Amino acid sequence: MKDKFKKLFVGGLGQLTIPLIAIALLVIFNLIRDPGFFGIELMHNNDGNIVLSGNLISIINGASELAVLAMGMTLVTAASGGQDISVGAAAAIAGSVFVKVLKSGGDITGLTVLLAFLGACIVAMIFGAFNGTLVAVFKIQPMIATLILYTCGRSIAYWINGGATPTVNSPIISGIGSFIPGIPIPTPVLIVVTVGIIFKLVFHFTSLKLFTQSVGINGSAARLNGINSTFIKLLSFIILGICVAVAGTIGVSRLGLINHETLLLDVEMDAILAVAIGGNSLGGGKFKISGSIIGAYVIQMLTITLYAMKVSSTDVKAYKAIVIVLLVVIGSPVVKAKFEKLMSKIKNGSQKVSVKGAE
Repeated sequence: MKDKFKKLFVGGLGQLTIPLIAIALLVIFNLIRDPGFFGIELMHNNDGNIVLSGNLISIINGASELAVLAMGMTLVTAASGGQDISVGAAAAIAGSVFVKVLKSGGDITGLTVLLAFLGACIVAMIFGAFNGTLVAVFKIQPMIATLILYTCGRSIAYWINGGATPTVNSPIISGIGSFIPGIPIPTPVLIVVTVGIIFKLVFHFTSLKLFTQSVGINGSAARLNGINSTFIKLLSFIILGICVAVAGTIGVSRLGLINHETLLLDVEMDAILAVAIGGNSLGGGKFKISGSIIGAYVIQMLTITLYAMKVSSTDVKAYKAIVIVLLVVIGSPVVKAKFEKLMSKIKNGSQKVSVKGAE
């Protein structure tokens, strides 16, 4: 236990320390403010199914799209040392394709939904490959490269459905966006768990995580060791494209329609913040997917807390910005180094006292 404490604090703040402390503080604050804030209850929804309800469910459910995007953003950040600011616009494109395929046939069946999702994935992967090519092949800084799609992406989504906002009425779509009959847990939460397990299995059975970290730390050295850094960077953007398609599909299924202007609007900033709050370096290199997932839930918990305190929607972003800046600063390398130095002084001081006491 003592060695773990040293590793966590004396050897530098652990990567998950900041997001876990943030969640703990938010939990304590909410319990003091309202002891029943995290209460969970069973209730019947509009379809007559028994489902879980409460603020805690709203938090883990509402952060689903952000959590999925944060996983893909972590991989891109680790490999390229930059961020993709076009994920919101790309999700609007993927969502538009998803709806376009659904509306192209007659009745919406399980096969139609699967084909629509595959179509969304393919299109999102193509745009991801476009961004990845600009970054990996043409060596353009990621934020600048993805600014192109960020600027024109929602216009492309607008063209796909001819400027309309078609609705999709289907029990299958409703099940994806809310609850599957007989399962009280929101479907988006199950999707997040599934995506997380897939990432875990991929990292376990392949060397993708090692190669990604190697390229992010030192691309030239990785290349000398036989790692194709161009391919790894390109692959990270393509994987993010799949995450974008998943998030876009969840967003469309929640609403039952596609609105290219509002679907996951500004989510790219939250995704980047989730990666940062999760303790991952925005300069690339070592990463931890679980940290980004926790970061997504920190952002969502903060949002729900502010709304519960009757903070207006126009002021929520300002309060979120203040808290998030504090979290990011506390988790910055400078603060970590100073904290490590302080802990070392405390440790050395206690050792000197022990030596004098022994004499």
